[in-house]
Amino acid sequence: MKKHIADFSRWLEVEKGYSLNTVDGYIRDLEEFADHLPDITAVQEIASTHIRSFVVSLHGKNSSSSVARKLSALRTFFRFLKRENVIACDPVTGISGPKIGQAIPIFLTVDEVFQLIDEPKVHDRFMLRDRAILELLYSTGIRVAELVSRDIADLDFASEVLSVRGKGNKERLVPVGRPAMEAVSSWLPQRDSLMQERAKRGRNVEKNALFLNGRGSRLTVRSVERLVKSYGERAGIHQTVTPHALRHSFATHLIEMGADLRSVQELLGHSSLSSTQRYTHLNLDHLTEVYDKAHPLAGKDSN
Repeated sequence: MKKHIADFSRWLEVEKGYSLNTVDGYIRDLEEFADHLPDITAVQEIASTHIRSFVVSLHGKNSSSSVARKLSALRTFFRFLKRENVIACDPVTGISGPKIGQAIPIFLTVDEVFQLIDEPKVHDRFMLRDRAILELLYSTGIRVAELVSRDIADLDFASEVLSVRGKGNKERLVPVGRPAMEAVSSWLPQRDSLMQERAKRGRNVEKNALFLNGRGSRLTVRSVERLVKSYGERAGIHQTVTPHALRHSFATHLIEMGADLRSVQELLGHSSLSSTQRYTHLNLDHLTEVYDKAHPLAGKDSN
């Protein structure tokens, strides 16, 4: 089982181009499944009853979305084994996961976004960097993993376009707004000074990364999540602010301003239009709320 999981991990990373975080998630779910079957020594012995037993064991200890995710990992794993002719039959076939309601994306109002972006102050050591990060996340709607993996060479300053390599190693070009371009340009001199200072001390520096930490290394996803959350709290925003909330805000505000779904899909890097369509539901909820508050006959009996 371990050998097949290792082969599957390499396939996800090399052939499918998945990020390390995504691959690690798959592997954790598969290792949990393997621990549930201590007496099974070969994948060919695994039957549908084993899959059902594992799914049943998850209920009560995991959310519906977690159960669905783990089952999806198993489904992808056994399809891989079948394609590689390791197994003759897929034991996950016919097994359905729990029904999951469509989650409404958490997003900020335009005013809250402006408050957040203005929150980095002169007393913050990396004010320029942090403001550039907030501007770029909202201006482009990119994922936090896509942000931290960007190199300076990915940003075309003349065309004001960012090259992004997203899920499945698919590349897309995203326009960058003028405020975000100016914020990034303001950060670059401090970035260069940091690199020179580290180099003088004989320390290693990440020469290509667009955003660096104080040690001259590429920023991590967790670091960006922490700084976004911290600025959200300082700005007095009532909900926890995450990089993904800025991505949702980007899409929601575009649709509210009349952008078509296909364009937003391309900008977000969604492979399926259904992933983007939930923003139309969110926009409809918003319009209904505005209507209910503003229309003189809303919610009233007109007879």
